Amino acid sequence: MNFISIFYGLFLLSVLVIYWTVTEQKSQLWILLIASIIFYSSLHIQYLPLLLTLTFINFRLGREIGKNTSPGQHSLDWEISNEEWQFAQADWNLRRLKLLWLGVILNVLLLLGFKYLAPWLSSVFPWSTNSQDASFKFIAPLGISFFTFECISYLIDVYRGAPATEQFIKFAAYKLFFAKLISGPITRYHNLANQFHHLQIPTPDIVAQALWLIARGAVKKGILADHLGIFVDLCFGNLQRAGSTDLWLATFAYGLQLYLDFNGYVDIARGSALLFGLVLPENFDFPYFSTSIAEFWRRWHMTLGDWLRNYVYFPLGGSRRGLKRTCWNLLIVMLIAGIWHGSAWGFVVWGAYHGLALIVHRLTDALSERFENLEHFWQNPLGIFLAWLLTQLMVFTSWIWFRLPNLQESSLVIQHLWGHPADVQFAQKVYVEALNISQYQLAWILGVLAVLMTLVYTFKSRLKLEFNWPVKLVFVPLCLYAVWLLAPEGGLPYIYFDF
Repeated sequence: MNFISIFYGLFLLSVLVIYWTVTEQKSQLWILLIASIIFYSSLHIQYLPLLLTLTFINFRLGREIGKNTSPGQHSLDWEISNEEWQFAQADWNLRRLKLLWLGVILNVLLLLGFKYLAPWLSSVFPWSTNSQDASFKFIAPLGISFFTFECISYLIDVYRGAPATEQFIKFAAYKLFFAKLISGPITRYHNLANQFHHLQIPTPDIVAQALWLIARGAVKKGILADHLGIFVDLCFGNLQRAGSTDLWLATFAYGLQLYLDFNGYVDIARGSALLFGLVLPENFDFPYFSTSIAEFWRRWHMTLGDWLRNYVYFPLGGSRRGLKRTCWNLLIVMLIAGIWHGSAWGFVVWGAYHGLALIVHRLTDALSERFENLEHFWQNPLGIFLAWLLTQLMVFTSWIWFRLPNLQESSLVIQHLWGHPADVQFAQKVYVEALNISQYQLAWILGVLAVLMTLVYTFKSRLKLEFNWPVKLVFVPLCLYAVWLLAPEGGLPYIYFDF
């Protein structure tokens, strides 16, 4: 069931009618859970038992970690000496730590098994890739990365002192909520659980905001991202024939495609959740207007960045143990981010590239604190523009390894970025026959898209201006009609479904 489809619209409307017809919270949670099971079954029904089992296991682990059965809670506490109490408390904390490690290792092994072992098995066993045995092919369940990250964050939060839920239905409704199940945003349990206690029928302005999010998300994905994706696929699929200008255009187009594709998905997810009275976290805050790589990671895939900071970077020591240790921590975190995205070496290079960029930024900050003139330079208009230009050049070139994780292919692109002429037939096949526009016109289209994004950024983030809800309602049917009319036939799969 695709987010941009009539089937999803009918599914969403049907579930909403049933959901708001009942008033009991537990019944609403059951409706959410059943709807989520139906939604996931339409995509990957063979892995539904696995997700339900893992949900139950993590629920039970959370309860055990969160139990407070230390001697301090017993009525016979006065009969226990202070020394005995301390030993008993230490034993209980050790048990909680072991349970936490059990849960973390279980989730990590599951993630690594599907993302790294499964592709290896598919290449080793020929029967797994035979078209006649397609049902036996080793593939990762949709949303497994986001699923396991949320489970790990829940277990760690409970270990750190957050209350564990006693209701499986509440935990299952949170874990399997269809709006965020496949590609996030990564949501902490307690954030959503608190909202379950105060569910209210959305007001007209909230409904308008929800529908506007869904409509604009559909435009970002269905019209903009998918059309950009056609050119990106044509160019990166013919690396030997593409010239340097083509590769630069494809690199820039892919950066925009990835952002619009993923951001469009999150908009639809957040809009859908709002209709159920639930607020999912923001995942993007105009990342391509960042003036440093550190700022970029505070504004790109924000829930993943928050997860990495809270559950990897801070436990490693963060920036509290000196500059050298901070740099190592940044590199480790970004390598983990790269490995999380996939098993190919290109993702490791991508993560290392971002890690090194964060290290350079941290060292530059350290130098700026020592030299006043350097600090003033980065604060004046020329310095700000240069910082933005360097940041975005680094980010967009890094997408080459992200789009082509095969090092042989990505290395070929890097080699051909300068002074490489295009094959004569490439322009004819791609620009004339496939796209029906010239290379020059495509460059203008990308430029216009960048200008439009700049205008949206200026009005929303700088001037704090936004449409009121009646205007949003007017634009909703216009956006959806435009998607129905202009989206490429068939559409392209969501990019982050692969992660």
